[in-house]
Amino acid sequence: MAPVKKGILERLNAGQIVIGDGGFVFALEKRGYVKAGPWTPEATVTHPESVRQLHREFLRAGSNVMQTFTFYASDDKLENRGNDLRLTGQQVNEAACDLAREVANEGDALVAGGVSQTPSYLSCKSEIDVKAIFRKQMDVFIKKNVDFLIAEYFEHVEEAEWAVQVLKTSGKPVAASLCIGPEGDLNGVSPGDCAVRLVKAGAQIVGINCHFDPMTCVKTVKLMKQGVERAGLKAHYMVQPLAFHTPDCNCQGFIDLPEFPFGLEPRVLTRWDMHKYAREAYNVGIRYIGGCCGFEAYHIRAVTEELAPEIGHLPAASEKHGMWGSGLEMHTKPWVRARSHRDYWEKLQPASGRPKCPSLSTPDSWGVTKGHSDLVQHKEATSEQEIRQLLEKQKKAKASVK
Repeated sequence: MAPVKKGILERLNAGQIVIGDGGFVFALEKRGYVKAGPWTPEATVTHPESVRQLHREFLRAGSNVMQTFTFYASDDKLENRGNDLRLTGQQVNEAACDLAREVANEGDALVAGGVSQTPSYLSCKSEIDVKAIFRKQMDVFIKKNVDFLIAEYFEHVEEAEWAVQVLKTSGKPVAASLCIGPEGDLNGVSPGDCAVRLVKAGAQIVGINCHFDPMTCVKTVKLMKQGVERAGLKAHYMVQPLAFHTPDCNCQGFIDLPEFPFGLEPRVLTRWDMHKYAREAYNVGIRYIGGCCGFEAYHIRAVTEELAPEIGHLPAASEKHGMWGSGLEMHTKPWVRARSHRDYWEKLQPASGRPKCPSLSTPDSWGVTKGHSDLVQHKEATSEQEIRQLLEKQKKAKASVK
């Protein structure tokens, strides 16, 4: 009989580092399995091998958690944004759970069932309506016996609270992760106050995912940690940031950058940036460390390698390239062999190779959130007239920040 795996809280309570996985929607969009815009995960049903393979890549790179590919897998999102095959949320969620469990069983990994923000909340539906959506996903996760639950990618702490309150009724450990920066959620609730509200709602693990670069996310989790400690509460902390540099982002994160989503490659962090991120996250007391959009397996491998002394082993994926480029010692060119050491890569300032490329962008700065007419969700594709109106608003918004 296979040994029983330690649960998420058992690992964190023991001070063990938990390595999360990386980004699925961005990786699978690039590979031709996910549609940009809706970002919905029908690929769990239509192309299961693509999802299974990505799970395996993250597992081999050192991930301890296989998060179900259920981002935006609520019925209201699937109905609202495409889903030409008319797949139900139950079909998508069940397939995602099966794929994650299959790969998790190939290693010492846990399965986390995830819910995220909903179109219903943005359209000002009631608390009862929104909670019913989360409950429907949760029922699948209970049926499939995932190891713990994550409420992730929430711009408003209120909706995240509702999600946590629902997930808590499962009796399984609950993590809650907001997609906010140091300024707080889109209603201006500070990171510290957000964290306190989530812990009081029932989350044992709180943190940040998506929207911002690693160091910004670590800074925000640090503020959350300070808020929880001031309130005399206890929690574990998680961080799963973007793999993109975002120093020019405003409170709405990378979705406001003009490069989103198809021109972000010049912003991708190197594996050496990931080493710095992993160490900084660990030093501020975060023990659940992973990634979100843009994170590929080699990024997770770099995180695992940096923390190998604390974890106690290297990931299997390190065997081919060697730590800090030591594999370059076998290169045919002597000047490349000279780069086979940590000091070289840590001090490197990579060039973009793009003449006249600006170092920073001006975010779109729309500044709208729940309750604004621009965010009332509808199933129909945006019309040409609406596009013209949006372009005019965009022009005015950019002019206002100059």
